Amino acid sequence: MKLYWKYAAILLKSQMQYKASFFMTAAGQFLVSFSALLGVSFLFDRFHTVDGFTFSEVLICFSIVLAAFSLSECFARGFDAFPRLIQSGKLDQILTRPRGVVFQVLTSNMDFTRLGRLAQSILVLCYAVPHSGIDWTAEKILCACLMLIGGAAVFSSLFVLYAGFSFFTIEGLEFMNIFTDGMREFGAYPLSVYGGGVLKFFTFVIPVALFQYYPLLYLTGKSQERGFLFLPLLAFVFFLPCYAFFRFGLHHYQSTGS
Repeated sequence: MKLYWKYAAILLKSQMQYKASFFMTAAGQFLVSFSALLGVSFLFDRFHTVDGFTFSEVLICFSIVLAAFSLSECFARGFDAFPRLIQSGKLDQILTRPRGVVFQVLTSNMDFTRLGRLAQSILVLCYAVPHSGIDWTAEKILCACLMLIGGAAVFSSLFVLYAGFSFFTIEGLEFMNIFTDGMREFGAYPLSVYGGGVLKFFTFVIPVALFQYYPLLYLTGKSQERGFLFLPLLAFVFFLPCYAFFRFGLHHYQSTGS
């Protein structure tokens, strides 16, 4: 871990060489995400509740999903940009080094400007928490923290899965954006609003609901099932098949000759 944070410090220092560009890009990330927030605001200006959830409760959901995505996009950016490593031939260099491939890919690219989105999610959460009417016990605080950690794990796993496909396609597959950038957008609302079929898909296939919907039920008091509190931990299990597919692709990797 010491070496990982040393790499992170080096990447941050390199990005801060052009401070004006860095802060302007971070501000852009901060402002762009407001489009989704405005959409939520306009909806609740017309309707007071959505599937039984109030505006403040949905904002908690929105902020946690956005924060989880921002963290994974920042620290797992190497897998999100993995096709470029294949196309440029840099993956060949990685394979000749003694460190593990996953470690080197993670430390090859970290985009700290994405923390602008994290700043917005924190501001939204600061507004939503006192207006939500939730009794913030130790268990409820733990639940919110696990939702954030589980969300970051799911999004990072999707980036690893995306990288696995890149071994066979060379180019990145745009349909994967449905589950990454798309999930950041429609994950602003509890998944039950999209219907039972969508909820089942994001429960048993891509476990977004395990950190987004079911813990939110417990957090807002709509369910007293304490098991929902720990469901975000199961999101880490999703990493195993994603990593296995990445290793499968790596085993069949053929250099592009770049």
